[in-house]
Amino acid sequence: MLRRELPLEDTSGHVIRLAQGRIAPAVDGGPLQPVTAWTPAMQPLCYWHDRPVALSLEERAGEEWLDGRGWLSRLPESWFALIATALQVGAWLRDHRFCGRCGAPADRLDAEFAMHCHACGHRNYPRISPCIITLVTHGDALLLARSPRFPPGRYSTLAGFIEPGESAEEAVRREIFEEVGLQVGRIRYFRSQPWPFPHSLMLGFFAEAASRRIRIDGVEIADAAWFSPRKLPQLPPLYSISRALIETHLAEVAGR
Repeated sequence: MLRRELPLEDTSGHVIRLAQGRIAPAVDGGPLQPVTAWTPAMQPLCYWHDRPVALSLEERAGEEWLDGRGWLSRLPESWFALIATALQVGAWLRDHRFCGRCGAPADRLDAEFAMHCHACGHRNYPRISPCIITLVTHGDALLLARSPRFPPGRYSTLAGFIEPGESAEEAVRREIFEEVGLQVGRIRYFRSQPWPFPHSLMLGFFAEAASRRIRIDGVEIADAAWFSPRKLPQLPPLYSISRALIETHLAEVAGR
């Protein structure tokens, strides 16, 4: 559906209008504006069902514009790649208008996602921040936790950024110990998901806990508990890799 090739030869096509992390709805209710001529300020983005798409960064979002989570909860999962690409490229263009090395204005290159500084030659590409997200289990039980930022009643899996010089597996063990005080044994990779809030890449894992004794950090984690597959709290939304980890574990338990 999404072709990651810049439509450099096209001068018109669909447009995604983005401002302040929010995307404008089109007349049909979706995120793609009708085919129109592109201006030089627009960023060629990709092909969607072989139709060229450009990104238009605008100053201010309208009241009816939706943020990424709003769009992802409204659209089928197949749209996730397009929404994630628009949000991450938009955040990069907004935040890297000046060179991070010498501070001079940077220019957007046409042939690739790149900002080039003509003063010192530094070239900047879209930032991607790798994170781990892990469902900790002990037998059939799931360890789920609450961030202070979550909606009331919602629990999710554990997550955190990978530190410099650290492998993904090391980050899994460190984050679990820091957040809930648990040592884990076997770690199993699941899959990855771009997470455009604003530029993360989630690497999903399952981890088996050595015990059920929890000690929460009280900062990043407001509460954590073991849950039975038969009695679960409010879970994260269906489009998230966190929910996919949970649903995969539940299916494996049901199949045993």
